[in-house]
Amino acid sequence: MTDDDLLKKWLNNKLTDAEKKAFSKREDYAIDQNIIENAKCFKASEVSKIDDFETFKANYQVRSSANRLKWLRPALRIAAVLVIGLAIYFTMFMNESVVEQRTLLAEKTTISLPDLSKVTLNADSEITYNKDSWHEERQIDLKGEAYFKVAKGKTFDVITEKGTITVVGTEFNVKARHSFFEVVCYEGVVKVKSDTIARQLLAGETFKILNGKFSQNRAEETFPQWITNRSSFKSVPLHEVFEELKRQYNIKVTYENTDASRLFTGGFVHGNLENALLAITQPMNLTFEISSSNQVLIHDNTD
Repeated sequence: MTDDDLLKKWLNNKLTDAEKKAFSKREDYAIDQNIIENAKCFKASEVSKIDDFETFKANYQVRSSANRLKWLRPALRIAAVLVIGLAIYFTMFMNESVVEQRTLLAEKTTISLPDLSKVTLNADSEITYNKDSWHEERQIDLKGEAYFKVAKGKTFDVITEKGTITVVGTEFNVKARHSFFEVVCYEGVVKVKSDTIARQLLAGETFKILNGKFSQNRAEETFPQWITNRSSFKSVPLHEVFEELKRQYNIKVTYENTDASRLFTGGFVHGNLENALLAITQPMNLTFEISSSNQVLIHDNTD
């Protein structure tokens, strides 16, 4: 006899003595009995009728589900606490091997890596690497600009949003900012891959993608000028020059009636704002006003 048949006979008071004894030992007997007892407290109206078996069965299943949820909710709470605890553990302890170094505006710093390679970070830049796996995989993530002196050893990868640079032991500079991606090899050999463009650079060669356009040229310097507190540019739009000026001096630069897409070749010093502005504006027939310690207005000199 199925459970439904047994329940139906119980509701109709047709159980045998043996069936009554078996029915009273069911786990849900107390719930069934409670439903019947509660039903006695209500007086049916003239238009109401006693629920048939199928209606009772539906109500019974709803109450049984609610009863199961009573013990399920605490179990779910315990599981949630365990998940949160594990997340905190992995965040606090498993990430101890990840090293992050960053610079603020108008700040530079040099970092020694676990293999004694050196990284000099330009202003507003950041590197991330795993110190525990470094000797098995020399890989570093870069945002911004950095100059690398790589100790000889296994392959050394610099990962940026713009592309990947792969070397063994060499000196090179990487600049990855917004629409500007440039790699300059100063010593050894550098492999650069950005999207579908892949090149191998020898000492003195450059790889540049500016506003989606690729070019490869020769470098005029034997090291990046910014590490000696001077930013230099070759055929770079003025707005990129202004962005670097803002990073090096932590200032706000605005310009009026100025074509900021014009190409600029030259440089500026990092230690004197007025001299830096003169070096940029005079060759481009521009003028400037310093309205406060951190605000500069640049406009066309013909106004």
